[in-house]
Amino acid sequence: MSRKFPITPAHPERVCWGCDLFCAAKDMRCGNGSDRTMHPVELFGEDWQEWGPGTANTNKPEAQAPSSAPLPT
Repeated sequence: MSRKFPITPAHPERVCWGCDLFCAAKDMRCGNGSDRTMHPVELFGEDWQEWGPGTANTNKPEAQAPSSAPLPT
């Protein structure tokens, strides 16, 4: 059975997140590679859970142009 994936770890830089072992960054027993796998919070920021299909550009007003706007010439 796999371990529960931590949503907001205290020190994500200290752990390799590439498999269920969650090895220390200097130990990496699984042989997942020469570099550790980063936690999503390190890659995408604190709001990484809110990312997903169809969420890109939904909060940006320029993504929803009004239908009556004239086309640029």
